[in-house]
Amino acid sequence: MRYIISGRNITVTEGLKEAIYSKLGKLEKYFTPDTEVIVTLSVEKQRQKIEVTVPVKGHTIRAEQASDDMYVSIDLVEEIIVRQLRKYKTKIANQQHGRQNFQQTYLDMETGEDEEIRIVRSKKFAVKPMDPEEACVEMELLGHSFFVFRNAQTDEINVVYKRKGNTYGLIEPER
Repeated sequence: MRYIISGRNITVTEGLKEAIYSKLGKLEKYFTPDTEVIVTLSVEKQRQKIEVTVPVKGHTIRAEQASDDMYVSIDLVEEIIVRQLRKYKTKIANQQHGRQNFQQTYLDMETGEDEEIRIVRSKKFAVKPMDPEEACVEMELLGHSFFVFRNAQTDEINVVYKRKGNTYGLIEPER
């Protein structure tokens, strides 16, 4: 794998690079040697954060982890990527265009039943027209992390969601 390592508000030392190569090097059994791994280290308010992005054709495998110690964050982010790969292996393997970034031995491994995606609950509800601010209030009242609504101005289905730092996001369809 080819690593692109950068730092924001942090100097990327040789020790950090070695820790990244050591931990993320375990992922080499999944990916081909020409797969690019983008690693960004950052420090924000005493939080040591690592973001790892592996662009593969048709998908992006991404994980981020923050803790008080960068080496702990590096350890934890590798586990997240392995978990994602197990979860989405069947989907990736079935799509021919995404196979080229993965080792054949990984694709040939047996998939356990617990790795398939199962919908365990379905819910129907009325989609009321409202503005995004109203939808955020409704989401907060329900105690949910996202809320689906019909935008009163555009008459399109939108989603508001909670972000880190007590902020909100809005997802709208492209026009």
